[in-house]
Formats: sequence, structure tokens, C-alpha cells
Amino acid sequence: MRWRYLLILMLFAVPRALAESLPDLGDVAQSDFSPLQERRLGEQIMREIRADRSFYDDAEAADYINTLGERLVARSPDARQNFDFFLIQDGQINAFALPGGFVGVNSGLLLNAQSESEVASVLAHEIAHVTQRHIARMLAQQKQSQITSLAALAVAILAARASSQAAQAAAAFGTASAIQSQLNFTREHEREADRVGVQILEQAGFDPHAMATFFDRLQRATRVYEGGAPSYLRTHPLTFERIADIQNRVEHLPYRQVPDSLEFQLIRAKLRAEMESPRDAVAYFEQSLAERKFLSEAASRYGLAVSLLRAQDHARARKELAAVRKLAAQPSPVLETLDCRLKTAAGEGAAAFACYREALKTYPNYRALTYDYANALLQNRRPDAALKLVEDRLQVYAEDYKLYLLQARSYAMLNKRLAQHRAQGEAYVRMGNIPGAVEQLQIALKSGDGDFYQLSSTEARLRELRQLHNELRKEQRKER
Repeated sequence: MRWRYLLILMLFAVPRALAESLPDLGDVAQSDFSPLQERRLGEQIMREIRADRSFYDDAEAADYINTLGERLVARSPDARQNFDFFLIQDGQINAFALPGGFVGVNSGLLLNAQSESEVASVLAHEIAHVTQRHIARMLAQQKQSQITSLAALAVAILAARASSQAAQAAAAFGTASAIQSQLNFTREHEREADRVGVQILEQAGFDPHAMATFFDRLQRATRVYEGGAPSYLRTHPLTFERIADIQNRVEHLPYRQVPDSLEFQLIRAKLRAEMESPRDAVAYFEQSLAERKFLSEAASRYGLAVSLLRAQDHARARKELAAVRKLAAQPSPVLETLDCRLKTAAGEGAAAFACYREALKTYPNYRALTYDYANALLQNRRPDAALKLVEDRLQVYAEDYKLYLLQARSYAMLNKRLAQHRAQGEAYVRMGNIPGAVEQLQIALKSGDGDFYQLSSTEARLRELRQLHNELRKEQRKER
């Protein structure tokens, strides 16, 4: 489903689906939009984004963008909340902040940036929008009469931030377009985000000159885009004066040549490899290597290896991976994950399991290895081993919904129905689907298995979730 059709469905579903669990603004003209309200609104928008096919739900790419984002957040003096960074598979150059600390990044931004510092500069700018509470300020300035419902508000924010297609869909139906223009960041907001962003960038060890360099190149390249400016320029007004202001801010700072990380180059190559069909992706990387048109030969050969794996040419993929290891001259969990995936795809079960075990000794917190190994164990009818792996990881990452989904699959294979539906419910909680979680726990209690402790624990958890669901519904009724 494209963004356009998603928003059409959202607009038609305003009275019940979206509005049902959104917070009450109250008199937003006289009260602040609280951090809790921001987070709930952000979670509601994220629930819709995760359901769309353009959401790039790849563990390696997500780990990279979150590692980069958290490095920047750690250097922000005003960061008092959690941040979640995610990727959208869209060739448009864009990044956007949502309420509650959610920051989206289009794949087009990573593919078109010429350095990791340029990507970091855009993320630092978006982090500043969140830490300076620009969205909350704009919402608090709107009068209640101007906001027909919080569901429409969610649509408007998504339209204003995500893509030009989303904006067109919202405008076509009118409900959200009346609000959208009021949610664009002002020049004052942009200047403040630039100022704070440059500070974050410099403190995090990136090249602070990269922000002005990237914005200047983006503005000068505007004419080559069909239909006008890139999405980022539509949602973030960019002027020559603003670029000059950034240049003045960084002029006194020493030039810092910051090498790109190997992960940045590899993830860029992976994004490129998965944009097109396997055949076209193989041709693209073969041509770039033949013509020596690349920023990193190791990354280009990695992209070719990923493309060859997708094309099921395992022998050639292995040769390319071996070449990457020599060129990279440093270890990386990205390379280990590809090695294990190649062994799995080739049907080498024992070798693949050994590969995953060894890789996890070195990179125990790398989620892609955990997910892949658990999936491989389940595919080979080894649910006990998969369950142990997942539950060990849950001790560290208790909010990872994918681990709960793997846990649910493991319990299902073991025919433990209460535990299966309880785990599925916990996954839904972390995905923002409270009604779905309540339903799963109700099914769990009717499953007919489980001991006294499990039943009591599930009943207690169900009461908690019902209370939370009722609170959300009360807020929705107030909003009406």
C-alpha cells in the first residue's frame, strides 16, 4: 500500500480507528502539549507507518541508523526523552521528526549524501526539532476549533513530514490540508534547529561544515527534480540566507576530515542492492566496479554479494564476500551476517548454525544475527534452542517486539498456547496495538493450558492492559 492509499484509509477511518486511542488535547490554546501526549500521538502515527510496505523493516539498517542517531542524541544537552529512528524505502531525499521522539529517514537521503557527516547533519537538525519541542509548540498554538480531531491531526503531521504523495492525498480530501500548512516549521524553528544541530554535530565528532555543504548542494540541485523541490525542501524551508547563516556559524570551527564508517558504506550498498530486481542490482554493481565508479570498492563488492545472494548465485556471492573482507581490513557484524546468510541459503545447516554461534560471541547485541539464527532454528524444527536464544536476548532488550514475535512462534511450535498468545500480546503492546494485545491475552486465558502461576500472571497483565485501553478510550471521548 502506497502512502496515498494509506492516508485515504486513515481519513475515512477517523471516527473509530485512529481517534480511538489518541490523547485529548484539551484546550491546546491555553495548555501545553505534554510529552506523554506527544509520545502517544507519535506511537499512533508509527503504527500506521509500520503497516505500510515502504517501512524498511531491516534489522541491520535499523541498527545502523539508530546507532548513528543515538551517538548524536548523546551529545545533545536538551535530550530528555527516548528517540526512535527508522527508515522509509523511498528515493526522495527526506527526513522528518514526528511527535514523541520518532525520526524517519528516507533511503534516498543515505544514497544521495556524499559522506556520513552529511547524513549526521540532517539527523542532528531533526533531533534539534524534537529537543526544542517545535512540534509541541506549534500544536499548542492552534485553537481547538481549528483541529477537527486528533485523527485528522495525525494524518496532517504524517502528510506534512513523510512524503509529497502523502501531502497530495491529504490535500485531495481536505480534512488534513486545513491543518497541514500550520504544521510546517517556521523560519525561526529552522534557524534554531540549525544552530542546535551544528552544536550536536560538532560535539559528536562529525564535520560541522557538512550541514552547510549538504544543504547548499541540495538547494542548487532543486532544478533537476521533477515536480519541483525534493520533499525535504518542502517541509524544511531552505534559503540562501539560512545556508549563509550556517556557514557563518561553522566558519570559526576547524575543518575536520572525518572518515566514513565501514557500516555507513555497507548499509548504503545494501539499500542500493535491494532497490531493484536482483538481476538489475547485479548489473548495477558489476558496472560500477568495471568502470571504477564508487566511493568504496569494499562496499560496492558487498553490494554485489548481496545482489548475487538475492539472485541465488551463492558461489559468486562467496567470492565477492571474500574480496570484501580483504579490502575492508576490519571486522564487521554486517559481513558476518552475510556470511551466515549465505551458508543458510546454500542449505549448509550445520555450518550456518556454527557461523551464527561464533558471530554472536563477538557481536552478542547485533539484532540481525539473533533474528536470523532464531529463524534458522525454527525452520529446522528446533524451537527449544530458538526459545532459549530469544529469552536470553529479552533480558537485555525487553522492548523489542520482534523478539516477542519469535518467542510466540517458538511457543506455538512447542504447542504451548497460553505462552504463545501471551508473547504475541506483548509484541502488540510494543507495536502500539493495545486492543490487539487485550484480545491475545483473552485468547491465552481460554487456551486450556498453563499452570496456576502463568494463569494468574496473565490475568494480572490483562487487567493492566484493559485499564490502559479504557484510559485511551476516555481520552478519545473527551476529544469528541
